[in-house]
Amino acid sequence: MATRRSSETTSPRADTAASKTLRNPNASSATKSAAGSALAQAGNDKVTGKQAASAAGKTLSNPSTSKAGKSAAALALTQRHDIKKK
Repeated sequence: MATRRSSETTSPRADTAASKTLRNPNASSATKSAAGSALAQAGNDKVTGKQAASAAGKTLSNPSTSKAGKSAAALALTQRHDIKKK
């Protein structure tokens, strides 16, 4: 099975948002998971996995999530490519 590569890259601004989220003691584990996924993809061909994508979705739907957290979650989702088996 071939892996699709993400054409999205993590910008310095998005890296900063993800970093702030990871350092925030009040950020939820789902938010930190999404931020970690976004940072892990900086400068390489990795794509967001199913668990990180699920965490990112939860982060975006949570009204108490910070702007930086939502930015990191959105970035993680843009770097997600679903691979369907034939």
